Amino acid sequence: MTHAAASPTASASPMAKRFRGYLPVVVDVETGGFDWNRHALLEIAAVPLDLDDDGRLVLGQTASAHVDPAPGTLIDPQSLEVTGIDLDHPFRMAKPERDALDHVFAPVRAAIRKHGCQRAILVGHNAHFDLNFLNAAVARSGHKRNPFHPFSVFDTVTLAGVAYGQTVLARAVQAAGFDWNTREAHSALYDAEQTARLFCTIVNDWPRGATPA
Repeated sequence: MTHAAASPTASASPMAKRFRGYLPVVVDVETGGFDWNRHALLEIAAVPLDLDDDGRLVLGQTASAHVDPAPGTLIDPQSLEVTGIDLDHPFRMAKPERDALDHVFAPVRAAIRKHGCQRAILVGHNAHFDLNFLNAAVARSGHKRNPFHPFSVFDTVTLAGVAYGQTVLARAVQAAGFDWNTREAHSALYDAEQTARLFCTIVNDWPRGATPA
């Protein structure tokens, strides 16, 4: 059984009309491994998208948090080598998982209200990886106000493959005309904002005649 947002009314905002009542929100997570049921969520960042005066997608205000590993979750040391996360860094200022979700969800819900959308839809690079970790954290913490659709996503792997013939995030971002800093990569904040720029560029370059009235 599938679930879909109801078609927006004629009075709906341009954002709600563009994505059938959904607000695109770019999310990136950094984790303690690949198994969302076993490995810890360590960082999360979300970028609600906005519209400029010309109706083009732009980045909204990013919200991000470092996350304390939830009790019972595991961390593969190899994942920390990839991300460079130091769990004991004195300036990490990590939040408990529930508090981190509250911190990230609050501006997402505010953006949903601003644009008259029904809920958020997660945008990500290999988006179901991010969504699965997000959903697992929501379930673990008993969070009752998850603003995201439970399974639908926009995936920039597919979009960048169609637009540029690139599926690796760094190469796709560069193909879209942006710089890529390898030293900042693999932080949730950096990757989310770069993925947001990629998504906005692809959507904004889409033929205007294909955009719903």
